[in-house]
Amino acid sequence: MPSAVRSSRGSSRGSSALRFGRFAAMGTVAVLILIAGVWASWGTAQHVMLTKGRERGTVEVTRCAEDVCEGPFRPLSPGAQPREKVVLDDTVAVEKGSTYTVVLKPGGEVAVRSGPAGVLYAWVPLGGALLLASVVVAGGLLRTRVAWVMALAGAGLLTAAFVAL
Repeated sequence: MPSAVRSSRGSSRGSSALRFGRFAAMGTVAVLILIAGVWASWGTAQHVMLTKGRERGTVEVTRCAEDVCEGPFRPLSPGAQPREKVVLDDTVAVEKGSTYTVVLKPGGEVAVRSGPAGVLYAWVPLGGALLLASVVVAGGLLRTRVAWVMALAGAGLLTAAFVAL
């Protein structure tokens, strides 16, 4: 009668390979999510955080339509030129009649919010990426403490941006 017990030698090597494969795949997914969050944030964050040599000033919003608002630009930095109209994303909690401090993107027609509110808003995609990656880290990598830290950092960033705007 054959034995129902198998040797554990062959199965432990296969199990280790599967664990390593899962760790590599989930680690790659988590890193790619975080890279995508940084990439999406950096497009705006670079203008808000690295303001040396950029035109800074204020925009008084005079008109909003669809997803953009516009108004005249009044310079605050040396070398900045006043403009009759610059465009500001309406999704940045912008209200008609209000004045906002902004930094102009190169080309001089598109403005992004500056100051603490602008910095926090620029990094919102990273906050979302941290939340999403925390699920992958907890479920795929079984690193719950790291996942909690990532989730709390992402939630904190999103909350701070919401409060600042």
